[in-house]
Amino acid sequence: MVRGPVAWVLALVLFAEALGVAALNWFLGVVVDRQDMSLAGLDPHMMSVSSKTGGIVFGLYFALCGLVALLVAVRDRAPAGLGRALLVSAAVVHGLLGAVAWGLVGPTAFLALVAVLGLVVLLLVTYDHRPEEPAGPADAGTGAEDGPGGAGSPVTPPASPTAP
Repeated sequence: MVRGPVAWVLALVLFAEALGVAALNWFLGVVVDRQDMSLAGLDPHMMSVSSKTGGIVFGLYFALCGLVALLVAVRDRAPAGLGRALLVSAAVVHGLLGAVAWGLVGPTAFLALVAVLGLVVLLLVTYDHRPEEPAGPADAGTGAEDGPGGAGSPVTPPASPTAP
């Protein structure tokens, strides 16, 4: 099964995305601050601070999602609780951003976001079930633990007939 490489790749992609989103928003905040222009009466300093704050918040969000994917890769176990909710929310965010990116940025950005969405969904689906546990003890077919009727459990096959 290809569970491990998906988690490692997704962790790297999410860490790179966290850095890219934070850097892009920080750059946009600097540009707005240096232009010193008002947009519909809004304070340029407030827009700059908002852009930088949004970049830090979304960067930390994607970094936390990358940390969850890294923990899944290291532990080789499915994400549970808050980690699973973070990865599901990251899938939703990438789906929504991909839909918006098609119209505003173009098909390249759409394909990049859908690729990350695919990695998140693949991680969630491949770790969906736990590995199967053994059916029981090695002497399960002897009938000793079958109970009073000796009929067997629905999991074990019936005993084969023997010739007299």
